[in-house]
Amino acid sequence: MTGAELGLPPRRPGPVDGAGAGTGIRGGAGTVLVSSVASDAHTWNLVYLQLLIEELGFHVVNLGACVPDDLVVSECLRIRPALVVVSSVNGHGHRDGTRLIGRIRASPELARTPVVIGGKLGIDGSDGRDRAESLRSSGFDAVFERDAGTDSFVSFVAQLSVGVGK
Repeated sequence: MTGAELGLPPRRPGPVDGAGAGTGIRGGAGTVLVSSVASDAHTWNLVYLQLLIEELGFHVVNLGACVPDDLVVSECLRIRPALVVVSSVNGHGHRDGTRLIGRIRASPELARTPVVIGGKLGIDGSDGRDRAESLRSSGFDAVFERDAGTDSFVSFVAQLSVGVGK
């Protein structure tokens, strides 16, 4: 299935040289690490995100479902991604995401790496404003609630790609 068939925007070409080797840039807009939180076994959301992000010109490393915090951190240190995208479908994104971002931000090498979280972030039925603010305060650069659609996420990623390699 192509990105167009999924309703994704057309792929924007990135630079074709290997500029930025060692910084997560792989001849395009950069490398994005996609992961779930440790307690979340869902995978379709991760596949969708991977396709969406690839259509935006990024290389994607998809760690899959139920990823332990230590593995996310070690892969971030190894890859040095331009962006980390954390997804939750089971509703434990706030709890698990807060723990995960604390682990990521505790590493000085990752302190400035953009990290976002989205999906179903709680199970209490609230509108999520307090949850989103709490997650941003914990260290996430952006929070995308499940009902927000993809426009704000695509805009965030597109803005990120403008600054990559400069």
